[in-house]
Amino acid sequence: MKKRYENLNGAVNEHGFRDMMKWMKERRGKIQDLSENIPIAGFRDVKNVANNRTKTSITWIGHSTFLIQMHGLNMITDPVWASRMGLQKRLTKPGYELSEMPEIDVVLISHGHYDHLDFPSIKRLKGNPAYYVPMGLKQLFIKKGYKKVYEVNWWDRVEVQRVNVSFVPAQHWTRRTLWDTNTSHWGGWIIENENGESIYFAGDTGYFDGFKKIGERFNIKAALMPIGAYEPEWFMKVSHINPEDAIKAFLELQTDSFIPMHYGAFRLADDTGPEALRRLLKEWERLELNQKKLKTLALGETCWLH
Repeated sequence: MKKRYENLNGAVNEHGFRDMMKWMKERRGKIQDLSENIPIAGFRDVKNVANNRTKTSITWIGHSTFLIQMHGLNMITDPVWASRMGLQKRLTKPGYELSEMPEIDVVLISHGHYDHLDFPSIKRLKGNPAYYVPMGLKQLFIKKGYKKVYEVNWWDRVEVQRVNVSFVPAQHWTRRTLWDTNTSHWGGWIIENENGESIYFAGDTGYFDGFKKIGERFNIKAALMPIGAYEPEWFMKVSHINPEDAIKAFLELQTDSFIPMHYGAFRLADDTGPEALRRLLKEWERLELNQKKLKTLALGETCWLH
């Protein structure tokens, strides 16, 4: 019998078929303007990103896909270039085409949901990357023909060419078929170098007290935080964080900068990308937080860390 994974505090997504039907009924009564989308960068630093071997950079491709460069390594999180997710068309194009991407050295997977793990996209990545995946996912990668696959547990740390990569908890769940619910784990990634630069990719998560624990263990410079797919909150709250709670988590992490993600690409819930961003900005202003610490990247935009 396969191992089933759990959340740090025992939180469980208990919504079943009846709740799904209730949500679908609610959705039919809501009219959302899907013609308004989040912006694509007016300037994309494609050439400098492709040639970068020394500086630390973060480029938002879209949804939870980032190209992260550190110590000459090209790392990518949850690579998804899919034009559809289930029956829904992608709302915004990826910030970079796959043909514009440099060769990838490391792929970091947060969990097995299709909007975070898309094998057709992975197959088209340039290079011969190593894949770091949560416990329970390695066998699927092996079955697909990938050999450089490494499974990790929460709090595990591995060193890749002078870069430390650690897998940390998130509050979520996973399933790719009707029979494999929670048979693989989920989490986020901390990427650190010897110069004290560190990036936290939160993956997919609800709000939980694990953010405090992560903040106590790591000196994080930039947090890539999800802000979308939170409506209706009675259905989504356990697994997806809303913009206000994402800011609360950011403060608990004691991080230097906040980069929002997981919004605007797919209609996974009833909120929209622009709506999520407006709520984030409103809460940031209400709390009178330093505007320089909020870095809202456009699709294809690069943030260079110094």
